[in-house]
Amino acid sequence: MNPVIKVIIPAYNEQDSIAHVIKDIPKIVDEVIVISNNSTDSTEINAQKAGATVLKETQKGYGYACLKGMDYIKQQTTKPDIVVFIDGDYSDYPEQLTEIIAPIIEENIDFVVGARVDEFRESGAMTPQQVFGNWLATFLMKLFFKARFTDLGPFRGIKYDKLLALNMEDKTYGWTVEMQLKVLKQKMSYREIPVKYRNRIGVSKVSGTVKGTIFAGVKILGWIFKYSFK
Repeated sequence: MNPVIKVIIPAYNEQDSIAHVIKDIPKIVDEVIVISNNSTDSTEINAQKAGATVLKETQKGYGYACLKGMDYIKQQTTKPDIVVFIDGDYSDYPEQLTEIIAPIIEENIDFVVGARVDEFRESGAMTPQQVFGNWLATFLMKLFFKARFTDLGPFRGIKYDKLLALNMEDKTYGWTVEMQLKVLKQKMSYREIPVKYRNRIGVSKVSGTVKGTIFAGVKILGWIFKYSFK
């Protein structure tokens, strides 16, 4: 029996990219859920036209949007076996979803994250501060938790029951690192899959601004230090 797969896409003003993301998602996915996080452009209309379920989250923050998607899934009668998260800016290659979920289906792995490795990353796709921030965060996770993570990539898949067990809390920039830290703390099985990564369509709301970069850095380090002393 094929697993039920749902995709959650947080999106803020991604009108030029969102339809590309949705259309490239493999047909094995049962539902694509786009959460418009206060979008003021045509993100919602374009997502609906591309066939996605569109929700609105007025509280601004990546984590708020992801939690809204999870709440929607909780209210459904048919629960998924796997939930995949991907950004709405078309920097990831949605067709690689099959590679992300393969270890979950074939090897019973709990959590898989797409690692944006150098050899598959388009020049300029990640800013120097993103590259350094990822290195620092994963180095600290290795130091404190003996983790094997090399990236905090947004393209990730997880068994639905394991996602619920993580009891996710972060409302903004710390969502990805919180998930990985809790996977480590709860001793879930995990895997990294190298993924391709290209220059996003539009301007990044995090790494594209000084404020976003600083807040993201503080949030990520805060979660790591919080969990290292628990």
